[in-house]
Amino acid sequence: MAFTPNGKHLVAGAWLDGNGTFTSSPAHGPAHTFAVGTVELVNRAAEAAEEAFLSYGYAPRATRAAFLRAIADEIEARAEAITEIGTQETGLPVARFQGERGRTTGQLRLFADHIEKGDYLDRRFDAALPDRQPAPRQEIRLIQRPIGPVAVFGASNFPLAFSTAGGDTAAALAAGCPVVVKGHSAHPGTGEIVAEAVLAAIEKTGVHPGVFSLIQGGNRQVGEAVVQHPLIKAVGFTGSLAGGRALFNLCAARPEPIPFFGELGSVNPMFLLPEALKARAESLGQGWAGSLTMGAGQFCTNPGIAIVADGADADRFTASAVEALGKVGAQTMLTDGIAKAYHDGQARFESRNTVKPLLKTNSAGREALPNLFEISGDQFLADHALSEEVFGPLGLVVRVSSVDEMAKLARNFEGQLTTTIHMDAGDLDDAKRLRPILERKAGRVLVNGFPTGVEVVDSMVHGGPYPASTNFGATSVGTMSIRRFLRPVSYQNMPEGLLPEDFLN
Repeated sequence: MAFTPNGKHLVAGAWLDGNGTFTSSPAHGPAHTFAVGTVELVNRAAEAAEEAFLSYGYAPRATRAAFLRAIADEIEARAEAITEIGTQETGLPVARFQGERGRTTGQLRLFADHIEKGDYLDRRFDAALPDRQPAPRQEIRLIQRPIGPVAVFGASNFPLAFSTAGGDTAAALAAGCPVVVKGHSAHPGTGEIVAEAVLAAIEKTGVHPGVFSLIQGGNRQVGEAVVQHPLIKAVGFTGSLAGGRALFNLCAARPEPIPFFGELGSVNPMFLLPEALKARAESLGQGWAGSLTMGAGQFCTNPGIAIVADGADADRFTASAVEALGKVGAQTMLTDGIAKAYHDGQARFESRNTVKPLLKTNSAGREALPNLFEISGDQFLADHALSEEVFGPLGLVVRVSSVDEMAKLARNFEGQLTTTIHMDAGDLDDAKRLRPILERKAGRVLVNGFPTGVEVVDSMVHGGPYPASTNFGATSVGTMSIRRFLRPVSYQNMPEGLLPEDFLN
């Protein structure tokens, strides 16, 4: 079924206009007009969220689980319409959009199952010791409690899984926290139809309508107002380092500072150890090319840098990567701004006389072609700008003289979402040297794989030391991400009838 956006904001169950409009810029298909967000709408949404928290935050876990499952059902009921407008706005292929929709509904249901089990509550109990000397001890219980309304920023590169009803929203709602979403102007129609699904779930389950609001983009002041509103108690964000750092600073500068859980990007370096490179240089080059260009390189886990020992095996690896990349056609990037940033990143590499182009292409407009460059380890260490993320299908091969130099490079990387070791059995000792370094640099360390593709499971960490994320102890994927929106509370000498229900079931 076709979907025509109404172009309005959803605030506590009501579709509202704003002051002024902006027009979407789809990769193909019709453009649509949307209301610009305002500070007054932020105030209304935050106040409604606080009111909703008084009931939703203390509702039985079964109520919240039913709400999450209803959202997933309503998204699936709009599957074809979501895919139609989503592919138009982003240029992503249909199969990618369908897969992302499945991930979105899957993580909503995963959180429903997770909270019903109750393990996340981390319930603890220390019995009273009335006869203890020299002083008795009273009974103490501990449980995790929701923190209050949460702001979520839609991401440009995942219009479903990291946006309106994506992982941050699912985790916050599962915890018992109402959500105010700041929509992304790259896919406002997709945001609206998903918000429509959330509203249908609200009406189906009878939860307070203030539990969810969507305020569209088009005004930078809206994002600033959301993170500075005194009723907002935490922020979830996936986006650029510059934008995320600006919002992080605003959160820290508030009279009541709040946590900002920002996932800000990564170059995800791969370390190809000698025996692995000797045994399968060609297949590693082909595999890297496929991962590097997946989704036009617009994944935050895109492995942008490959570190290899110089020599004939490295020559085989680069030749294979060049051949595979040369067969990749132009892919549509998500926005004009992202395409421009990719062109600027390519120009940054081309401006260095220390960098050798292995595959150089000319991209036009929002269509991106892959590029591949090469540099020595010493020259790479001397130029910090080359270790900064280029969002798109651009790769850099760093040639080193030894595994010792690999370890030196590893120590000099900033925080990453992922790091990868490619190894064979004969590389085990070298891998043992690298692993302790790499696990201090990243939230996820892989062996013999490629980091694009993040499993939504209990054991996943999607985060890492700064600047990959602003909180090294958090993840934005997997059930552990619910911890971001909880805080521990101890209850001392409290009668059973006064304890939270979660202690009792």
